[in-house]
Amino acid sequence: MGILMGKKTMIYLDNAASTWPKPPGVIRAVNHVLKEVGANPGRSGHNLSIAAARVILEAREAVASLFGVDDPLRIVFTKNATESLNIVISGLLKPGDHVVTSSMEHNSVMRPLRKMEEHGVKLTVVRCSGTGDLEPSDVEAAMRPETKAIILTHASNVTGTIMPITEVGAISRRRGVVFCVDAAQTAGSLPINIDSMNIDLLAFTGHKSLYGPQGTGGLFIGDGLEERIAPLMAGGTGSTSEHEVQPNFLPDMYESGTPNTPGIAGLMAGVHFVASRGIDTIRAHETDLSRYLMEGLGEIPGVRVFGNTDPMHSIPVVSFTISSMSPSDVTSILDDEYGIMSRPGLHCAPSAHKTIGAFPEGTVRFSLGWFNTSEEVRYTLDAVTKIAARR
Repeated sequence: MGILMGKKTMIYLDNAASTWPKPPGVIRAVNHVLKEVGANPGRSGHNLSIAAARVILEAREAVASLFGVDDPLRIVFTKNATESLNIVISGLLKPGDHVVTSSMEHNSVMRPLRKMEEHGVKLTVVRCSGTGDLEPSDVEAAMRPETKAIILTHASNVTGTIMPITEVGAISRRRGVVFCVDAAQTAGSLPINIDSMNIDLLAFTGHKSLYGPQGTGGLFIGDGLEERIAPLMAGGTGSTSEHEVQPNFLPDMYESGTPNTPGIAGLMAGVHFVASRGIDTIRAHETDLSRYLMEGLGEIPGVRVFGNTDPMHSIPVVSFTISSMSPSDVTSILDDEYGIMSRPGLHCAPSAHKTIGAFPEGTVRFSLGWFNTSEEVRYTLDAVTKIAARR
């Protein structure tokens, strides 16, 4: 049970922030590039540079296969989902445009949208229920003739609630607006197919449920949208070096500067790890643990569990509070006395906490992953029971 750090048990329940531990293959892939490749991809013609470029290409192919993307060149690598979302929001929207989003969004969506509001973009935030659930009809009702895009998280990082992506995607396709999905919490833990879900733009990160290194992520860009989305940055790409203007083709136009080749190699290894286990198998394991945790917390006097308590409608993210105790105090006790690592507060999603009634103090968040066990959940429930009894 747990990982022994000296004589202290350590249980890591902060996977929604970053999964840990990483699969051995991810670590090997990063080390291999650092030790055996090392060169700058696309910037030279020697063997090591070509080997580095091959790593990038194979990683694109792996990610494209995971999401059902036919053309790997439509996968743009970024440093995280936040950068991907900023590319979309700042590059697509113009003054007078209207965009629809939900009240459960992370600040990676909300802050860029609020910034664009200052430049004349109109924003409608559709209110979700107290459990974080969204009605697709409310999204359609919020649309206007000038609506340019719908931007929606696939699952909340606060409650784990899964959004009706397929239904909203159908609405966006019928109404002719761009549909952008924030898959920071779901890429690798839920099946994603850009065609069946009618997704035009998909932002993802590498360091969460894809089990890759931090500082990796990407953006899928649908057919023709590169003509409508201005790059966030300009600079050297290793291509069309004879010109002093940014390339206008994928993926180069969005990938200025030297890429994180070791990290992308690790991301590819993470994708292979997920594929080798199978997303359905990972989902089943995480759902079982989440059900055990939710039901156990719900039986502890003084504990309130937030969000949709059906683990089939959520990812393995569980937020709770203990009456008369602040989330930060609970988290400190869990860490200091029991070796359980969790995250307190607002989780960079104040709108979500307002929606579920947990603002301004926030909640304690447990987030499970592939490497967690039922024994760890049992130990955690025992610890919360003892902490709650102190009230």
